[in-house]
Amino acid sequence: MELTHLNKDNQPVMVDVGDKRVTRRTATAQAAVLFPPGLLDRLERTADGEQRSPKGPITQTAILAGIAAAKKTSELIPLCHLIPLDNCRVEIRTQGSDQLLIQCIARATHKTGVEMEALTGAAIAALTVYDMCKALSHRIVIENIRLIEKTGGKSDVHDDAH
Repeated sequence: MELTHLNKDNQPVMVDVGDKRVTRRTATAQAAVLFPPGLLDRLERTADGEQRSPKGPITQTAILAGIAAAKKTSELIPLCHLIPLDNCRVEIRTQGSDQLLIQCIARATHKTGVEMEALTGAAIAALTVYDMCKALSHRIVIENIRLIEKTGGKSDVHDDAH
């Protein structure tokens, strides 16, 4: 297998996407945040149902952090292209009694994919949930950060297990 980010001298290089076609690219990534038993139930809730920790509204803060991170992916991960996102959405929902499931959907019309943006958005949203709740427990676990779907490039990906 040829590694695309190494030159003939085995030195890191950015992939040249100059000759690629511009297409609509979409990627969906997911992360799970697992809480110790009963912790989610003990969180304060606002009148509109938003869960709050001692630091403030958990979901709203994590959504904003995930979107901001997706927009800054090229600053965080070496050799990622700067991609102007057409849209980025972070969705957080409770799954079972002790888990939050985070999805980040990134879209761009560009020459290269947005899977790293979606993965970064999901990961940072999960880390933000941890940060918002760590005063309550350090036994919170982030797991299963993964790409669910990517479309628009030369190879689409669909996670059939999802």
